[in-house]
Amino acid sequence: MSDNTIKKVCVIGAGTMGAGIAAQVANAGVPVLLLDIVPKDGANRNAIAEGAVAKMLKTEPAPFMSKSAAKLVETGNIEDHLEKVAECDWVIEAVIERLDIKQGLYAKLEAVKREGTAVSSNTSTIPLGQLVEGRSEAFKRDFLITHFFNPPRYMRLMEIVTGPSTDSAVAAKVKQFADVAMGKTVVTANDTPGFIANRIGTYWIQLGLNAAFDMGLTVELADAIAGKPMGVPKTGIFGLVDLVGIDLMPHLQASLTSTLPEGDLYHGIAREIPLITKMIGEGYTGRKGKGGFYRLNKEVGRRKETIDLATGEYRPTITAQGPRGAASRGDLKALVESKGDIGAYAWAVLGATLAYAASLVPSAASDLVSIDDAMKLGYNWKAGPFEMIDVLGAKYLADRLAAEGKAVPEILTVAGDRTFYRIENGKRQYLALDGEYRDIVRPKGVLRLADIKLASKPLLKNGSAALWDVGDGVVCLEFTGKMNALDGDVMKLIVEAIGLVKAQYKALVVYNDADSFSAGANLGLALFALNIAAWSEIEKLVAGGQMAYKGLKYAPFPVVGAPAGLAVGGGCEILLHCDAVQAHAELYTGLVECGVGLIPGWGGNGEMLDRWQKNKMMPEGPMPAVAKVFETVSTATVSKSAAQAKELLFLRESDAITMNRDRLLYDAKQKALSLVEGYTPPEAPHFRLPGESGRVALGMAAEGFHKQGKATDYDMVVSDALANVLSGGEADLVDTVTEQELLKLERETFMRLVREPRSIARVEQMLETGKPLRN
Repeated sequence: MSDNTIKKVCVIGAGTMGAGIAAQVANAGVPVLLLDIVPKDGANRNAIAEGAVAKMLKTEPAPFMSKSAAKLVETGNIEDHLEKVAECDWVIEAVIERLDIKQGLYAKLEAVKREGTAVSSNTSTIPLGQLVEGRSEAFKRDFLITHFFNPPRYMRLMEIVTGPSTDSAVAAKVKQFADVAMGKTVVTANDTPGFIANRIGTYWIQLGLNAAFDMGLTVELADAIAGKPMGVPKTGIFGLVDLVGIDLMPHLQASLTSTLPEGDLYHGIAREIPLITKMIGEGYTGRKGKGGFYRLNKEVGRRKETIDLATGEYRPTITAQGPRGAASRGDLKALVESKGDIGAYAWAVLGATLAYAASLVPSAASDLVSIDDAMKLGYNWKAGPFEMIDVLGAKYLADRLAAEGKAVPEILTVAGDRTFYRIENGKRQYLALDGEYRDIVRPKGVLRLADIKLASKPLLKNGSAALWDVGDGVVCLEFTGKMNALDGDVMKLIVEAIGLVKAQYKALVVYNDADSFSAGANLGLALFALNIAAWSEIEKLVAGGQMAYKGLKYAPFPVVGAPAGLAVGGGCEILLHCDAVQAHAELYTGLVECGVGLIPGWGGNGEMLDRWQKNKMMPEGPMPAVAKVFETVSTATVSKSAAQAKELLFLRESDAITMNRDRLLYDAKQKALSLVEGYTPPEAPHFRLPGESGRVALGMAAEGFHKQGKATDYDMVVSDALANVLSGGEADLVDTVTEQELLKLERETFMRLVREPRSIARVEQMLETGKPLRN
């Protein structure tokens, strides 16, 4: 093919999955055509596709990363607009799981698509060979399976399946786009029923359901065992089935039993469970229906209830006495060897699931890394099956299976008493079926800090942060505390890092591999200081943070922030001080200090004022920018994406967004290197602020929320303190407020609030419950 660039995509099928895929394409900034059938009733022939877009704009969590992304979605129907497929470089079929309907659609597509335009199915169970029966060789060359997981924006896995006729260039084009533009980790699966994740996941779920019914367990106990202790989401198995839909299970079972080969272990556990059939018939299909294994009884004050598996009647939900000690903390051997029902259930589910996963190499996937990645990204398991086996012990699993007269998968025999993963010469390796270890090779453009750590030692390190050499003269500042909270040790290491980079390196990137970039200041440490009235220590921390962040801002080298996930409070403020930010698309950032009775204390107020005052869309005069920052900070507004962070000016328009989390560090490093030549630090801003009149105006606005009951009495106190800082305190319109003067005012105001008992109460509540206190 002459052009491997995907410039426009078509998605056919505007159901939950198809619409979600279209939204993610739009999130990537690429136009997408969304088609569905013509509805039976009504004059609007595009109503189904249009309705899907309208629904997504109201859905939470949002499929779109910004409302502007929805403008990239063109809607239509397959009767009037199928010829527009000729404009597209990739067509994704996401219609109902019926082979006849899919094949009929492919026949129509073949007549209108351009040669070289990829066509893929989002099928979850139907083999590729069946899908393309009757199609031409030219069509088969352009055809593949791309199996997304729901919701497409948030689930990182995409399984790709190619057939014997699939053009490798077509597959490469799709894989590259899904990876870089859509943010997917693309796992190659073989053309077998259920592919990887759903085949193992469905087997695991069926095992869990069967064993709970057979052993007479409560739903709560089953989920307490097969949830966090196994390293899977806390929903457990019954909670997961409620989430995805109980009515989906019979369809998956029917599809797998009709397509899996004879002798597959799934046939031995697939069975109809009468209670589940009854629940579906009565509309108890999970969260989307009247309830499922769990429900909220609205007639009794939304009381949480659970179904009794023996009687089929609902009763109040109980707290199960699940695994304790090591068995509750990831020690899988301790879990499966626990006494009584806990150990028996854990082994019945985990032992058989791991054995089944091990039996699928090489039939479902050519290597075990693909299987582990699929389960971690498709089902949110903390560890993949082979990583779990390493914890349990391959020999232990094989011996126990043999002792029970069960088949031992070949790969377990190959492993013997070895592990499936090992570190050799600073590289992570996996065990192949031939008994040899092979390096795990990252795709081009993927750089992981975890890999760097295997082969090097930190340049600097203390209890809360570390500094790593990531190559080419770039260093990485990593936060290492719980939730990557920030404290005096972090600030101390920042100051040390500035000196080291200035002398020996070119640039610095602020990044870590964790799910949360930083939850802000270490509130636990702060509360301890508050309780012993260590005011001088708190002021030292505030002043130290201001100094460290300004040190980064005015360092003689470029500093690039590379956040992913949560970046709030001080975690947001450090980004505001960076020369540039390379953000992961899923960035949830904001200045949230008002929620705990405080204000931003590490320079965030001034940085936000500077950005809004320079914004060309703002009206002239000192008040509009002050009012905008006050609105954003006083309400503790947090972005729901990196795109929205740009709208809120937590990110600049020039800051870049990386869709694939695995590519973030590499992209940030390249951004830093691009800034090195000719770099000069920014000039310090000066502010013209409204002073007392501005403070009064902001207070009047806040009072309106107070009268509506949207702001509490203490919210008014905190917002007044924030208004005083943003207005410049005693400044007048004719005065110029320097950055240092604003920092001093910020620090003094912070110290007044931190002594307030009501602020201390808010900090305590946040630490204890994770929820703000509305006092």
